[in-house]
Amino acid sequence: MNRTLVIATRNAKKLHELKRYLRSVRADVVSLEGFDKTPRIVENGRTFKENAAKKAIIISKFVKGLAIGDDSGLAVRALGGDPGIRSSRFAGSSKSDKANNRKVLKLLEGVPLNKRQAKFVCAIAIADNGKIVRLIEEDCKGLIAFEEKGSYGFGYDPMFLVPKYGKTFGQLGLKVKDKMSHRSKALKKARAFLGKYL
Repeated sequence: MNRTLVIATRNAKKLHELKRYLRSVRADVVSLEGFDKTPRIVENGRTFKENAAKKAIIISKFVKGLAIGDDSGLAVRALGGDPGIRSSRFAGSSKSDKANNRKVLKLLEGVPLNKRQAKFVCAIAIADNGKIVRLIEEDCKGLIAFEEKGSYGFGYDPMFLVPKYGKTFGQLGLKVKDKMSHRSKALKKARAFLGKYL
């Protein structure tokens, strides 16, 4: 009988992306949607890894089994690493992608392209019954474009410029993003680990 792997999120876009990568894993992959009275998780870690681990530990204890937590975001060198762990709420608690993107572009006004280095970071934590069994962090380097372009993806994708292609993740679409994104690299490692662990 397959074990259940609970993804510590209610974010539909994130769930869809994680399930896509984990579909070959011998487990029933579910989100928190089917659970009542799930514990509230305060993302107060200082790093992506700390936040991912906290989510995985709390949810794996709650379900008395296997859980996966992730934390990801954008780090811009010219902004001292911001938005960083505050990526989803950079422009306020409403968590608006458009507002977050506008804020980053405004802060970078007048900064030339060669000084707009950035990286997407993704930390994945896998916990079993309250204990971390694997912690992974991967990144994807690029530049911040001068404006948003493209409609693929979500979050900061429309302004994250991939130098190799001269296009943003928002323009490139899933096929290219799947090969090189921070989340795809981390989830491939998570999938390989779970293949052995299960």
